[in-house]
Amino acid sequence: MRHVVLVEKDKTQIENLLSKGILKIRTHKITLPLQYLDKSKNYKEVGALLTVSSNTLITWATNYKTSGLSFLKDKPRSGRSIKFDGKDRAKITALARSEVPNGYVQWSLRLLADRLVELEMVETISYRSIGLILKKMNCNLTENVNGASQS
Repeated sequence: MRHVVLVEKDKTQIENLLSKGILKIRTHKITLPLQYLDKSKNYKEVGALLTVSSNTLITWATNYKTSGLSFLKDKPRSGRSIKFDGKDRAKITALARSEVPNGYVQWSLRLLADRLVELEMVETISYRSIGLILKKMNCNLTENVNGASQS
C-alpha cells in the first residue's frame, strides 16, 4: 500500500530538486521521504531509514495530499515589522555625527532621541533603540565630527 501517490509533475519536480545539490535542508528532509513513500515504503521503514518519526511522516503525507508540493514553501511569518528603515537609520547616524548642540560636550543617546523627535525625523524612539542603531552602524558617540576621540 502506498501512503503517498505523487503526481507525475511532482515526481519530476522532486527529482529535479534532489538532483540540484543546492537545496534547503527542510525541503530535502521532506521531499526525500515523500519519494520513498511514493515507492510503496511504509511509514515505519522510511522513519527508520531517515530517522524521522512516523507522526512527522504522516503530517507531511497529509500536507502533500491537501496542498501538493506548495506546502514546502515557507508561509509568511507574523512578527513585529521593522520600525526604522535604512533611511531612518541614516538620519539617526547623520545626526549623531553632526555638531553637538550648544551647552553639550557630546551627544548622548537620550539627547539624540529627544532631538530626533523634536526635528520630526521620527515620531517616537527610545534611547535604547538609538544605541542599537548606532552600534549596528558602527557609529561611536565619543568621537566628534572631525573623528578625533574626546577625552
